[in-house]
Amino acid sequence: MAATPPPPELGIPAPDFTLPGVDGKTHSLSELKGEKGTVVVFICNHCPYVKAITGRLVKAADDMAAFGVRLIAINSNDTVSYPEDSFDKMKDFAAASGFTFPYLQDESQEVARAYDAVCTPDFFGFDAGLTLRYRGRLDEGRKDPPPADADRELVEAMKMVAETGEGPEIQIPSMGCSIKWKESA
Repeated sequence: MAATPPPPELGIPAPDFTLPGVDGKTHSLSELKGEKGTVVVFICNHCPYVKAITGRLVKAADDMAAFGVRLIAINSNDTVSYPEDSFDKMKDFAAASGFTFPYLQDESQEVARAYDAVCTPDFFGFDAGLTLRYRGRLDEGRKDPPPADADRELVEAMKMVAETGEGPEIQIPSMGCSIKWKESA
């Protein structure tokens, strides 16, 4: 079932984290953040919404890097109930998709909870000081490619953040599969 995040609470600080990456290293937000902005996106390997945007996400990450914004992807799904989101499969997915950005595992789901992440994909765009300025979507494509003339909403928003420190007034939430939470004990 598709999920959509609530209206954004802009102006809040980014919760810090330290998580293992598919590159075999452990990474922190402070180490990975971009000079002029940072996008933290919650994704997973199996979600059809994520699979549909993967190529556009890699292109967006590369384009944003050119103006000092870094993209960081985090998988917080329950890997016991959803083994296709396992750490080993994350490595395969990142390699097959040509990820040029860190792909981290939030096995405890503490980071997703700290961010109030709802779905995959769920985008959080921060300014240089790690204050939330954007919580919208990549573009108007969902499971299908967007129209050829569609705005590149994430890239355009983060360019604005990099240049002005502020995000756009209108932000359309992302939509995707709900995060697969572990059952409570």
